[in-house]
Amino acid sequence: MKSNKKLQKYFFVDDSDIHGKGLFSRIKIKNGTYLGRYHGPNVKDNGMHVLWIEQDDGEWQGIDGENMLRYLNHCSKPNAEFDGQDLYAIRDIKPGDEVTFDYGEEP
Repeated sequence: MKSNKKLQKYFFVDDSDIHGKGLFSRIKIKNGTYLGRYHGPNVKDNGMHVLWIEQDDGEWQGIDGENMLRYLNHCSKPNAEFDGQDLYAIRDIKPGDEVTFDYGEEP
């Protein structure tokens, strides 16, 4: 997991044109780059910063984000995606670009 201190080398939080605050890249990031791990306690209820992950048994697990990745916003043409709790770039990201992912369907 990348802590906020490590994430701050790559990202900053600022006002978003998408919604409230967003996560933005400080540096050029290449497609396929590991960006960090969504970190926080497991929860059963939805909330503003809850990431829902489908488990191998088909059940959904919520994680209430505590690190900078909680500021990721939804986009139908995202530049990042999660593999479990791990976030990866799915295309090149330029400095100043907002880092986004597709929230997908509600669990």
